[in-house]
Amino acid sequence: MRTKKRKTTDAIAIMDALWGKEPGWKEGVARERQKIALGEVIRQAREARGWTQKQLARKAGTSQSYISRIEDADYDRLMIATLEKIAVTLELPLTITLGSQTVQLQPA
Repeated sequence: MRTKKRKTTDAIAIMDALWGKEPGWKEGVARERQKIALGEVIRQAREARGWTQKQLARKAGTSQSYISRIEDADYDRLMIATLEKIAVTLELPLTITLGSQTVQLQPA
């Protein structure tokens, strides 16, 4: 008796099958994963303090919608100055690596 081949429900596997050979696709996925990871770090730190997005935004001098977009990885550009304000507010280190050079902008 033959068994049916089960279709995958893994979104990344499906997209890889559809667009995996497209130039730049895998790099785009990697960039999106980095944005998701950054958003999660900020969300976890905010929630650990019991703050709402609005409270974090007020303390960091930005808007609630900006915090929401970062946490949801729904942005194309992110200003280092704003990210630094968020890091200072959350008492998190902000480290940037460019090539072989690493600069810590905000000590924890």
